[in-house]
Amino acid sequence: MTDLTIAWQRLVDAGQACPRCGDTGSEVRTAAATLTAALAPLGITVRLAEATINLAQFEQAPPESNRILIAGRPLEDWLGGATSQSPCCDVCGPNDCRAITVNDTTYETVPAGLITRAGLLAAAELLAQPSASHDDPTQETTGTTETCCGPTAEPTDLPNRSLPLATKAGCC
Repeated sequence: MTDLTIAWQRLVDAGQACPRCGDTGSEVRTAAATLTAALAPLGITVRLAEATINLAQFEQAPPESNRILIAGRPLEDWLGGATSQSPCCDVCGPNDCRAITVNDTTYETVPAGLITRAGLLAAAELLAQPSASHDDPTQETTGTTETCCGPTAEPTDLPNRSLPLATKAGCC
C-alpha cells in the first residue's frame, strides 16, 4: 500500500478555532473520506493529519493557519492557485487569515471538491512513480486478471495496478 497524506493545520486559541478553519475542517474530513473510498482499490491509503498552531505561532505567520498540504505540497500548488489573506474573526484578532484563489475564485473556506481534486492529482503522481514493490518493469503488463470485482485491466503506464472494469454488488 502507498500512503497519501493530507495535512491540515489551523489556529486554536483557548479551545476556539475561527469559523473559516472550523468549516474547512469539515470539508477536509469529507474530502479525505471521498479519497479513501476512491483510492483504496488502487492500493493507496489516505492519511489525514490534523494539527493546531497556537496564537503566538499564528501571530508570527498567519498564513500558516488553515493550510492544507497534500503529499507534502500546498493544496494551491496542485491546483495552480495562489494564497491570499482576508479579515476573519475575533479569534484571529487583527490578523488576516489564509485564503486561496483557484481559477479566479477566492475561497476562505476550502471546499471538499478542491481538496479532492488536489488529492486525485497527487494520487496520479504517486501511481506514476516506479515502486520497489512492482515486479520487473520490463515485463509486459497488459492483459486482464480476475478479482472479486470481475475482470480488470492493467494499463501499460501503471505497472501491476489493476483497475476494475466491473463491480459486483457488495464487493470492493
